[in-house]
Amino acid sequence: MKISRDDNVVELTGPPVFNYGEKVKSLKTVRNDGTFPGREVGDILVKKGDCGYVTSIGSFLQQFYIYGIEFVEYGYRVGMRGKELESLEPNRAPVEEYLE
Repeated sequence: MKISRDDNVVELTGPPVFNYGEKVKSLKTVRNDGTFPGREVGDILVKKGDCGYVTSIGSFLQQFYIYGIEFVEYGYRVGMRGKELESLEPNRAPVEEYLE
């Protein structure tokens, strides 16, 4: 497995883009990379357009925020990067404005 580090980006220097409980939409299809228990590598976990809620905020590689998104429809949580999500809350600026 190859990990893309986006070497020039260090999100942890600023606050998280999303807040606990915020409703978000997936901007991409997410497949199991082997870190999701009970599912085969390559299985689709989240489809583009699926909606969920931020239930945790962590970090990865001391560089990126990882948001635990609870997809109520599926009954499980998936860790996603901010650039993979869009807020469904009214009056929110686009993610790109927070990541610059």
